[in-house]
Amino acid sequence: MTDFEMGPALLFCPASRPDRYGKAMDRADAVILDLEDAVAPQDREEARQSLIANPMDPDRTVVRINPAGSDDFAQDLRALQQTRYKHVMLAKTEEPESLAQLADYSIVALCETAKGIINAPAIAAAPNVVALMWGAEDMIASLGGTSSRRPDGQYRDVALHARSHVLLAAGAAGKAALDSVYVDIADLAGLKEECDDAIASGFTAKASIHPSQMPVIRAAYTPTQTEVEQAQRMLAAAEQTGGVFTFEGRMVDEPVLRHARKTLSRAGLADGQDQMTVPATGSVSDSRAVR
Repeated sequence: MTDFEMGPALLFCPASRPDRYGKAMDRADAVILDLEDAVAPQDREEARQSLIANPMDPDRTVVRINPAGSDDFAQDLRALQQTRYKHVMLAKTEEPESLAQLADYSIVALCETAKGIINAPAIAAAPNVVALMWGAEDMIASLGGTSSRRPDGQYRDVALHARSHVLLAAGAAGKAALDSVYVDIADLAGLKEECDDAIASGFTAKASIHPSQMPVIRAAYTPTQTEVEQAQRMLAAAEQTGGVFTFEGRMVDEPVLRHARKTLSRAGLADGQDQMTVPATGSVSDSRAVR
């Protein structure tokens, strides 16, 4: 199975709305065509037919299918077999055994129940899993709760624990970690704050539910000119110094250098030697343009 290379801005789109497929693809880095929660049960067969009849770029498309063992699961698989899609998001993944029927697909395992969160390390270790994503509201519902967030919009402790547990499970297995959606569509400032935290924590990408969230996610994942230049200077100093050293008043060792390399990677620069241009906004781009 290949690594997960989509993102950083992933957009859910109901599979029952083929009129939105192209628009979603134009706005997002990758589209998650949803056969589960975004589609009413009575509309899912029509959604499957739309999935088959309206193909999109398989390298930029993930199909979310219904949970293993559900009435819709087998029907979703039959529809998938009539497409070129190879990236599948399995809703409510709870144990690695549920992935056996998806051996021919690269799986984004959506851990969104208490059982799925607890079993995240074993799920991440499955060979056809390329990424883990966590889901807040379904997880809280599985516990009998009513809301993943406090009145101030911040996650409750149990949700933060689930988020961290899935991130650590993905990282331990060398898989990508995708952050959950931000449901307050109008609160772009809150979305940016959550994106900044996701990046600093190690999430590869963030899923979203509305096109207006795409620019915020992209901007957050694009390092600023200042961040790129600092990373380049730090790595250049490391080549001259080696070992542990002080850089601009900060102690630098190998973990800090890995942070710097990741900053350049997010900017589309492999080693800091590539030529780049800096737009007026202060974000970094080059001929390979960060989406």
